[in-house]
Amino acid sequence: MAGSILLVEDDSAIATVITAALEDEGFAIRRCASIAQRDDHLSTVSFDVMLTDVMLEDGDGLQTLSAVRDAAPDMPVIVLSAQNTLDTAVRASDNDAFEYFPKPFDLDELVRAVKQAAASRQTSASTLPEIGEGDGMPLVGRSPAMQGVYRLIARVLRNDLTVLVTGESGTGKELVAEAVHQLGSRRTGPFVAVNTAAIPHDLVESELFGHEKGAFTGAIVQAIGKFEQANGGTLFLDEIGDMPPEAQTRLLRALQSGQIRRVGGRQEIAVDVRIIAATNRDLLPLIEAGKFREDLFYRLNVVPIELPPLRERREDIEVLARHFLAQAVEDGLPQRLLTSEGAEGLAKRHWRGNVRELRNAIYRLAVMSRKDEIDAEVLDDTLGEERAIFTADQEADQHDAAIGNALEQWLLRNDPPHGTVYGSALAAFEKPLIEFALRQTGGNQLRAAKLLGINRNTLRKRITELLIESDRFTRPL
Repeated sequence: MAGSILLVEDDSAIATVITAALEDEGFAIRRCASIAQRDDHLSTVSFDVMLTDVMLEDGDGLQTLSAVRDAAPDMPVIVLSAQNTLDTAVRASDNDAFEYFPKPFDLDELVRAVKQAAASRQTSASTLPEIGEGDGMPLVGRSPAMQGVYRLIARVLRNDLTVLVTGESGTGKELVAEAVHQLGSRRTGPFVAVNTAAIPHDLVESELFGHEKGAFTGAIVQAIGKFEQANGGTLFLDEIGDMPPEAQTRLLRALQSGQIRRVGGRQEIAVDVRIIAATNRDLLPLIEAGKFREDLFYRLNVVPIELPPLRERREDIEVLARHFLAQAVEDGLPQRLLTSEGAEGLAKRHWRGNVRELRNAIYRLAVMSRKDEIDAEVLDDTLGEERAIFTADQEADQHDAAIGNALEQWLLRNDPPHGTVYGSALAAFEKPLIEFALRQTGGNQLRAAKLLGINRNTLRKRITELLIESDRFTRPL
């Protein structure tokens, strides 16, 4: 016999499916649908694993887990829930759940988790203080895409593993970092956020590690860097893909040693900091191009969390919109109601700026609407008509068409003589292409030639012939 399972589930269809799958694996299953029946079973029988829903006939299965712990302190608990929010995932983690599965779940994954739980019979280490419903989770949405994010967040709350958050601009990467900090064991420490893309390249190291008086021109006093400011807490490094190479090297050393040295200083300073990094760029091409250190990437990418764009979680748009309308009222804006027609209209829009764009649009609607209700008419009047949404292939076709149109317009405008059209067109497109390569490589002609796939001498010749000022692409040291 593989083990005995207590299944607490008031949905008979789900209970039947789980029971059949686990019995096929040799488990003995006892089913019940309420907290009272659960406690009766636990008072008389010892189980290897308990699977429990959250919302049961007579109460909240998570809030009452203390009675389960008293009756069976070593029994692993797996939580199943249709309330697929970050709050539920965190509550499951806080209550020492062995695993959390949002409904609908993958049955094979559930069976594997039950096998692991039955084999281990070991609970996690110390628990975090209970976080109840309504405490204000920083992330909103119950889509399947966000459920995966919530599960990953819950898994890193009890450790200090480095997290790399990826996703398009506006998807809420800093909110993930704040959630990990606020809900984790470092919540009593500082949370320090740094946008590395917003700092001049020659000041990044000073900003992160601090500097001593006289370290460079303008350093008239000693300055404490972000690492020291975040000591005992969390350091959030946003737009890590834009960090200059020199700072990458020092960051890697700090992560490896747990020590930093201020610019111009000699003393090694120990720091206790959890690192959460984020980027909206694909770091792998940057690594191949020599712009991002591969060893630093693996140091940062211990636990990757990818945030989905809003177009992949359209079912969350209505709840996000209502959430932002409530925030707008708190910020002193008029109270508005979102009609079902208005919610449908919002869901049809593309939202290239993701959640950030949606929030700004909702605030604009709250201010500009002449009616108390936001419907389709208000959407079109305030936000304008939405452009057509293209698939990736359709967008590529649109880009190809734009290039073709630009070439045609250039030819009509310049009207090159017969016999020179081919050479003239190539030269017209070659110049911006070379400038793009120089811009991507910071003016490094050797790397630009490799990027283009041409000989360096050929590149130098074309730079001269096309009158390209290559010096303007060189980044300052």
